[in-house]
Amino acid sequence: MPALDLKTNVAVADVKAFSLEFSKFAAETLRKPEAYISVNYTYSEHLTFNGTFEPAILLHITSLDNINPKVNEEYSKAFFAFFKEKLGVPDNRGYITFYDPGRVNLGYKSTTFGVLFG
Repeated sequence: MPALDLKTNVAVADVKAFSLEFSKFAAETLRKPEAYISVNYTYSEHLTFNGTFEPAILLHITSLDNINPKVNEEYSKAFFAFFKEKLGVPDNRGYITFYDPGRVNLGYKSTTFGVLFG
């Protein structure tokens, strides 16, 4: 169940196409089925980073059972490379927050992942 919430001051020409490409990339990078991936792209023209409006991102990743210090570094490298290629945002112009709420704290199908998967 990864959910990825991307905020950026970079407008993309085709938000739907970008979102689908980002979803596929996220599934591959996080090694989760795309059927469980949810992405949200938000254009925020007023997003600043380091006191400027130059291209920047804020990414919040919520995912179960695959967030830890070792893989977070790999994820960071992959996602920043994606943003550099697709949005022109260098790796020093944003933050990525990795969050694993725990199975009992995430609802799905009228219950929680804790109930569904133990």
